[in-house]
Amino acid sequence: MVAARITVNGKETPISPAAPHTTVLDYLRERGLTGTKEGCAEGECGACSVLVARPGVNKPTDWVAVNACLVPVAALDGQEVITSEGLATAAESGTPAVLHPVQEEMAVRGGSQCGYCTPGFVCSMASEYYRPDRCAHPEPADGTGADADADTEHGPNGFDLHALSGNLCRCTGYRPIRDAAFAVGTPTEDDPLAQRREQSPPEPVATEYALDDSVFLRPGTLADALRLLRERPDAVVVAGSTDWGVEVNIRSRRANCVVAVDRLPELRELRAESDHIEIGAAQTLTEIERRLDGSVPLLAELFPQFASRLIRNSATLGGNLGTGSPIGDSPPVLLALEASVVLADADGEREVPLSDYFTGYRQSVRRPGELIRAVRIPLPLSPVTAFHKIAKRRFDDISSVAVAFALDIEDGIVRKARIGLGGVAATPIRALAAEAALEGEPWAAESVAAAARVLRAEGTPMDDHRASAGYRSAMLGQSLLKLYARTTEAVSS
Repeated sequence: MVAARITVNGKETPISPAAPHTTVLDYLRERGLTGTKEGCAEGECGACSVLVARPGVNKPTDWVAVNACLVPVAALDGQEVITSEGLATAAESGTPAVLHPVQEEMAVRGGSQCGYCTPGFVCSMASEYYRPDRCAHPEPADGTGADADADTEHGPNGFDLHALSGNLCRCTGYRPIRDAAFAVGTPTEDDPLAQRREQSPPEPVATEYALDDSVFLRPGTLADALRLLRERPDAVVVAGSTDWGVEVNIRSRRANCVVAVDRLPELRELRAESDHIEIGAAQTLTEIERRLDGSVPLLAELFPQFASRLIRNSATLGGNLGTGSPIGDSPPVLLALEASVVLADADGEREVPLSDYFTGYRQSVRRPGELIRAVRIPLPLSPVTAFHKIAKRRFDDISSVAVAFALDIEDGIVRKARIGLGGVAATPIRALAAEAALEGEPWAAESVAAAARVLRAEGTPMDDHRASAGYRSAMLGQSLLKLYARTTEAVSS
């Protein structure tokens, strides 16, 4: 087995003697790359963001920004990382270092105040800077930075401000940061990081990294992974580590054996068949979003509300379903889409409807040794869909209630209704009573109001620090009324 190594800012270095649970953040800081900061240690502030070379959607390689505080450094064995220090062009022969265009814009527009969060912003901004399909809006000739086609969250240079949704400025300096983002141009032909996108990223390598009594393993194939899980039923399975990383940092949890499945080819496919779409369980949410390109409208509505871009660059559907959390954002949407999960173990595969998957709080029918290989969404899709997430913040927050709708309405009659709910029971659930109250009834104010009253009583909402039981029930009913108002507005317009 080749010793585990990682390439940081173009220099290959060994991972040893870091412990298997050591995060990329701690690894970098211990080597003097202190631009990468710890702010929250749970993936909410973005002070730790770095760039990783990953398989691209539109080019062979994408520079993807991730939270270094959540990813174990062993997970990047054989991979390439760029930190904020690596973006600038190094000084030569006494010539001062040249700032990266993103760094330059942040400096001249006052985007750096106390400076603590600035390196994280710079890395997230650089990831968007190098997005191949970014330049959707031509830059105005007068240089004013204004464009009639640009909205408040998309600059005239095509910069999507959601790329910074996982970065918090502690000095409230958001306007100059936004100005800097909307002012960056396009990479030049001699930009080495732009050129790097034209070559394939490093292939994932089989990893066995052990220290003391702990081991981090990356199997080379799905068959290897399933055999390993049969031998090590105590293993913690990780993909993006957006959940496990929090457990390691905040709750100081450690595992004797961690198995990474995020780069398994068998878990990274996306196929559209005549009767279903199959999404590999280890594809990141960003990859799914860009590859589907709006073809599943309900998922397209979910993605911008799922945590932040930094989290979506690592998080997976398999991980979100595997944790079994009753407040995960994807289960209500997948329940409304009547999705199923494909479970695989060393003996074969089985397909389970998602409505039968959850059995209790963070419990499911998944057996020891089984992995979620894929999620299947049946076709055709219902034409009337919506996802309503009720949370204290518009973006990058945990939901108090999540409601997903998928309706078939023909000639003014609801022919089929599927409603997925999160945050109102010990598991994500289907609103079966409300579905029955809608089906066969007119899509009209009186029948919708009656179904909304039924929907308010679905689940077993509880009082906690995010919302009261009464508020959750009220939001369930209100969400259906909101959907009805929006659909009638669309018809009348």
